[in-house]
Amino acid sequence: MPRPLVARIDIAAMQHNLAIARSSAPQAQLWAVVKANAYGHGLIRAMHGFAAADGLALVELDGAVRLREQGWTKPILLLEGFFEAADLQTIAQHRLDFAVHCVEQIEMLERAKLQHSVDIQLKMNTGMNRLGFIPEHYRAAYQRLRAIPAVRKITLMTHFANAEHPISAVTLAQQMARFRTGSADLAGPVSLSNSAATLLHPTLATDCIRPGIMLYGATPGGKSAHQFGLLPCMTLRSQLISIQHITAGDSVGYGSRFMSDSAMRIGVVACGYADGYPRHAPDGTPILVDGIKTRLVGRVSMDMMAVDLSTIPAARIGSTVTLWGEGLPVDEVAAAAGTIGYELLCALAPRVQVVENSTF
Repeated sequence: MPRPLVARIDIAAMQHNLAIARSSAPQAQLWAVVKANAYGHGLIRAMHGFAAADGLALVELDGAVRLREQGWTKPILLLEGFFEAADLQTIAQHRLDFAVHCVEQIEMLERAKLQHSVDIQLKMNTGMNRLGFIPEHYRAAYQRLRAIPAVRKITLMTHFANAEHPISAVTLAQQMARFRTGSADLAGPVSLSNSAATLLHPTLATDCIRPGIMLYGATPGGKSAHQFGLLPCMTLRSQLISIQHITAGDSVGYGSRFMSDSAMRIGVVACGYADGYPRHAPDGTPILVDGIKTRLVGRVSMDMMAVDLSTIPAARIGSTVTLWGEGLPVDEVAAAAGTIGYELLCALAPRVQVVENSTF
């Protein structure tokens, strides 16, 4: 028998969340972001869950090729573009769209002499300071791309740094002003909105939206996923494999971080940091045992963790433990651990058994 740790992926929830994204901007082209193995959910599962999307977006060229091989015929966008000239032939062969964010990429495109036309998204750096041309250089980059015979459609693109934070060093309004200045009078569709903008600023939706984390039932901030009507797409469940009875003064786990001040029942769960659960999760991180909320106690180890069973007298070996997902939002667990739901979902380890709740 395998370990009783299973990640259940809900394809219907993916479809539901996609519909919510679509309803926020019904006229926009919707790119479903499936990078990082679809945020840990599985690239091909996401391809089916987001079948109604207008396109899929990711950063991995091999993943894009795999999507084509698995039958995806709609557009695919490489969000970081290409990394070397040799990639361009594969990109053109598989009809992939891609971002252009630096002069070096333009130079490689100019030398490539592609036999197939390509659609690109020209990225502007409006304050994120990761990728893209600053507004003052954006027009020149656009004109160089427009002069390349193989370049067909150019989408004007930027990425918001703080759409979920109204008060920040780089505000959404500042980024929008920079984008409008840098792209003034340039022809082409506009792509702005990530999940945060899609959920919190629907009036900013333009020709394209690029939702990511919301499609998987988590949020970048602002409100809870439940408040937005989103459903969790991954539920990570395990079981109790041991129960210990400790007395006042006993400790639990490596480093004896947790010390009991009274007699307690402690449940041992088959899940640890080698499965993708955060080792840094503190005492008190929420966990469900047989649907009842309790808390993590002691340091998470490689294969196991301990939970407080003081308020769950019926718990026994074999009781169901929910680490996140249905009944326990991943964002709540992540907040307790001082991180974000994205990291927990993406960190799901290959050794965890994954099952789906529906067939394709």
